[in-house]
Amino acid sequence: MESLEKRVAKLEFHQSLLMEMVDEAKKPFYALVIRADLTKEEVDAFLAFCQELADQYEQQKAEGLTIFTPLLVQFAGMLPPNLPLEQTVDALLTQQLFVPLMTELKALIRAVS
Repeated sequence: MESLEKRVAKLEFHQSLLMEMVDEAKKPFYALVIRADLTKEEVDAFLAFCQELADQYEQQKAEGLTIFTPLLVQFAGMLPPNLPLEQTVDALLTQQLFVPLMTELKALIRAVS
């Protein structure tokens, strides 16, 4: 049986090959996750938080609010440190995840820049 180190090295090599096969144009968020070396738990927590923010956004919008800057601040504050803000928002939009929220966040980022 192979040593644990050899098995891990092989898995890392195979992962790097698979990354070359991933069409980043279609799945840029997943590519970001892999490059950032995030765990399943980190990604699950991040996506759950995004869902909470998306729900808050819909509720605030239904209540007539028009300023959503606090949601951008929350989003930026909860991002894992190795995920860049604008690139993450763009990647989530491309993958059609949390589209209304990400569209609003992208507009806010553009307005601030």
